[in-house]
Amino acid sequence: MIGPRVEIFVPDLPEPASHYAHVVRAGQFVFVSGCSALDAEGKVVGGSDVVAQTRQVFENLRRSLEAGGATFADVCKVTIFLRHGADRDRINPVRQEYFGPTRPASTLVEVAGFSRGDLLVEIEAIAVVPAALSPWGVPNEAP
Repeated sequence: MIGPRVEIFVPDLPEPASHYAHVVRAGQFVFVSGCSALDAEGKVVGGSDVVAQTRQVFENLRRSLEAGGATFADVCKVTIFLRHGADRDRINPVRQEYFGPTRPASTLVEVAGFSRGDLLVEIEAIAVVPAALSPWGVPNEAP
């Protein structure tokens, strides 16, 4: 058995615009829905600056990972969606800042657009946390 499945809604993120949870924790796995540069009120942070938007995306991703009991060191796979693929080199330093020496598997997809025309980047992630932790990052009691 993979463990309990828990849907998590992160307080500092805007309410989901559709039928999804910000994070789903299933046993050791933490699945983070695509994070964009929106603040808690649903306003874009960073304007038309892809680097500033990316920084907000990573802050939202950090909050989401923490809500699921994970950190950037636990991330195994990310998918980055960019409005302009040529921005990869501009956002990579922000990515390196948040991941540090950890290098997850990664896919970059250039998209024609997002659900909102003012968004430039979105990132989703899958993390795996140590088996000794409960779904909320608390050590399990010995059987």
